[in-house]
Amino acid sequence: MNGNPNEPIAMSHILLVDDHVELLAVQQELLENAGHTVVTAVNGFKALAAVAVESFDLVITDIIMPRKEGIETIMELKKLQPHLKIIAMSGGGRMDARDHLEMAGKLGADYTLRKPFNEQQLSQAINIVLASPGAPPASS
Repeated sequence: MNGNPNEPIAMSHILLVDDHVELLAVQQELLENAGHTVVTAVNGFKALAAVAVESFDLVITDIIMPRKEGIETIMELKKLQPHLKIIAMSGGGRMDARDHLEMAGKLGADYTLRKPFNEQQLSQAINIVLASPGAPPASS
């Protein structure tokens, strides 16, 4: 792996979690066009179910979601797979997005992104997280 966050990391298996279906589809397309394989989930329950049956290199999750929100999902994912790489994203909701993202970072997210973000920012975040040592790669 290279150390330049602007150069793409080899194809990765990513779980993308967001309750906004349109945004989920756009992000999935961006990631797949970048060469990643992507599984989507519309809430934390579905994300945890996906992780129970598949291995992922990375989880990218929204924070504000109905039913099982992102903070709780991150905590449960880290209990199940402590080395799983996680990027948390949030646009805020009733609180400032920085508050949600700071909490996500303290509870296990490896990187945080404030919505809205662009394709380059997402790609850079993925490259930074996947290039960091410590987690064994997922087998696809």
